[in-house]
Amino acid sequence: MIKRSHIRQFLAVVDAGSFTRAAQQIRVTQPALSTGVADLERLVGAPLFIRNRRQIRLTEAGGRFLPIARDLERGFRTADGFGRGEESDKPVLRLGTIRSVPGEFFQTVAALLSRDFALEIGENSDSELRAAIHGGRLNMALVPLRSGERGANVVSLFEEPMVMFVGTGHPLAGQDAVSPEALAPETMIARRSCEFLDATSRFFTRHRVRPRFALRSDSDDRCLRMVAAGIGITTAPVSLAIDGVVPIKVSGYDFRRELGLFIDPAWRAQPEMEQRLSRALPAIQRAAAEWQEARVNG
Repeated sequence: MIKRSHIRQFLAVVDAGSFTRAAQQIRVTQPALSTGVADLERLVGAPLFIRNRRQIRLTEAGGRFLPIARDLERGFRTADGFGRGEESDKPVLRLGTIRSVPGEFFQTVAALLSRDFALEIGENSDSELRAAIHGGRLNMALVPLRSGERGANVVSLFEEPMVMFVGTGHPLAGQDAVSPEALAPETMIARRSCEFLDATSRFFTRHRVRPRFALRSDSDDRCLRMVAAGIGITTAPVSLAIDGVVPIKVSGYDFRRELGLFIDPAWRAQPEMEQRLSRALPAIQRAAAEWQEARVNG
């Protein structure tokens, strides 16, 4: 008999794209997860995943079983929430985000969406979030929009420049702009979540700037705090500013990013979802305009 644990394990592998990450997310050992998925495959009478070293993909049977598993999990969640008030009536929205979205802004987005949806939130890279949308593993993602990317299921929120951040006590803090060459003696801090990481490296290499790195981190907060501490300097979207750092422009370093919501059209096509989104999306766009005015333009 198929159990809820089977469904939970199957969906964890689908959403994580990896047995290792799925086991970590649902807090079981990888052998236990593999055994559970194998049991499910035996019960349904077909392999559900194609396994190789590079990636985990759904088989044809797995693709057909996925919507059934989603429906079953929604049913389990509804049963869990029965009698607990109207929260159980909200449909689940699986929301993904890149890690470099400012926390305060993402808090606003999540709060507005939570009025109409029960949120399940995950973090990943832009490419992995887009793949999850196309694969039906996410319903919506907050990502950097690509040049010319528009359409009914692409909601632009705000645009901002990339700048160099230095500590308030840094000798360059009072300058509006500096040449790339002026940064050659500086110690850098690398934000591994930066969308322009490779392009930034090529930019400074082209100008013969090969700095020493004091820190390479996935945490934007840690990187900016080390800048505030005077440990080094870093490039980042202007909206990530914290107390103790100031932005300066680097001549020729003209990267900009536009953040927006990327929505699964098949999920949005459901009448209930469109009705709820028609309330949430305009509120998010208004909040984004206020954010840009206060934190980016201001």
